[in-house]
Amino acid sequence: MEEILLKYMADFTSLSENEKREIYESLQIDEYIKGKYLLKQGEFSANKCYFVLMGCVRQFYIDELGKEVTSNFFTEEQAIPINNEQTQGDVSKYSLVCVEDCILVVGDVGSEKTMFTKYPQLETMIRKMMEINLGEIQEQFGEFINSSPEERYESILRKRPQLVDRVPQHQLASYLGVTPESLSRIKKRMLK
Repeated sequence: MEEILLKYMADFTSLSENEKREIYESLQIDEYIKGKYLLKQGEFSANKCYFVLMGCVRQFYIDELGKEVTSNFFTEEQAIPINNEQTQGDVSKYSLVCVEDCILVVGDVGSEKTMFTKYPQLETMIRKMMEINLGEIQEQFGEFINSSPEERYESILRKRPQLVDRVPQHQLASYLGVTPESLSRIKKRMLK
């Protein structure tokens, strides 16, 4: 786990080895069991952000008809973005739940500001990581609205094949915007 974080610091900053070690030692790393909610829809938004070292976290919401809609999965080496300060105190529009046992770096606004003051390059690193994350989300969204369900599934197989075996099929179907039955038919067609 330590290697992953030190790699990110090396890739995005020119911090000294001592600075990297100090930052690593000050991080909060917690373990969560499968089924643990990090945030629930309708609760006041937390001032927390997470970085997945191990495991899978699902983002979903309950729509007006009471149906669960999966909007994202976060797996190893992915950041789960913090709610920005403008929305603190608002209720969350989605839930975050661990699909597997997870090990996460946990950050909060207060400690983040302190760290950024002490290590300005850390803020640059986080900004660069978030820019990459935003670019990926924009690409996924553009691809999603311009593709058929079968093309979406093919994209998952190319870009995130581990999801097929790691998440329940009804959640994967929801993420793809299809019913579980439709996903089964897509899989059968692709096997031929």
